[in-house]
Amino acid sequence: MFQKYLIVASKKDKAGMNITAQLSQFRKSPILSSLGNKPNFDFYFVDEEIIYTENLNLEKIKEYDFIIFASKHKSEKGEKTLSVHSPGNFRTADLGGLPEKVCPSSALFNKFIFTKLEENAKKVGIDYNVTLECTHHGPLISKPCVFIEIGSTETEWTDRRAGFILAKTIQETIEEFKENKYREIAIGIGGPHYCPGFNKLQLKSNVAISHIIPQYVMPITDKLILETIKKTVESVDFVLLDWKGLGKSEQRQNVVDMLEENYISWKKTSDITR
Repeated sequence: MFQKYLIVASKKDKAGMNITAQLSQFRKSPILSSLGNKPNFDFYFVDEEIIYTENLNLEKIKEYDFIIFASKHKSEKGEKTLSVHSPGNFRTADLGGLPEKVCPSSALFNKFIFTKLEENAKKVGIDYNVTLECTHHGPLISKPCVFIEIGSTETEWTDRRAGFILAKTIQETIEEFKENKYREIAIGIGGPHYCPGFNKLQLKSNVAISHIIPQYVMPITDKLILETIKKTVESVDFVLLDWKGLGKSEQRQNVVDMLEENYISWKKTSDITR
C-alpha cells in the first residue's frame, strides 16, 4: 500500500530529535530495501516548526507515499503521553494549516501504528498514557500522514525510553504494515480531545478510525464531515458517534440529521463489538 516513507521532524523540537536519533539505528540501506522491494524511510529535518505548511518543502514531500511527523505534544495539565493523531483543522487555523481543511489520513495505518505503540509501551512498562488525539493543528499537505508524539513537558520530550518506544513503533509499523481489507473504516465524532471511547475501539475492535472530530468544535457542518470522509484514504463504511460525548440531545440530533441527509451510515460506539 505504502512503500516510501518520510519521517519529518523539526530541529527545534527536542522530542522530534529524540525520536529520530533513535530511529536512525533502524534505518536500512535504501539500495538494499529496493532490491528486496521492501518499504523504506528517509529523514527530513526542518529548521522551523513542522505544523506550519510554509516551513515545509512540499515538492520533497510529494516524492513519498506516506509522511510520519515525529513531534512533541504540549498540554496544560502536563500529562505524560505517547499519542497518535491525524492533522487538520475543524475551525480556525491558529496552529498551521487552513481553516476547515484536514490532511489525507489512512484509517488502517492509524490503527496499526496505534496498536503497535500500545504493545511496545506495555513491553517496556513505561508510565505514560498511550492515547489517540482528535484531529487538530497543521500542516496541510496532500499526502497521507500522521503525527506521533511525546508529551507533555521537556522532561518527557528528552526521555530516551519514550523516544525509543516511538522509534521502534515507527520502524516496526513501516516494516510490518499491510492493508487489511476486512476492517470496517470509520471517522469518529464526539468526545474529548483525548479519545477514551475511540481508543478502545481502535485497539479492541475490527473498526479502523482515521479522523476524529471532537465535541469541543461543535456545532459542525456537513461540509466538515464530508471533508473528513473525502480525506480518508480508504472508503469510509460509516461514521462512529461517541453518543454521550456529543453534548445535548439537540446537538446529537443535528449530527444525525446531517448524516442522514447526506446518506451517510452511522453507528454509536456502543454498537461496536469489542
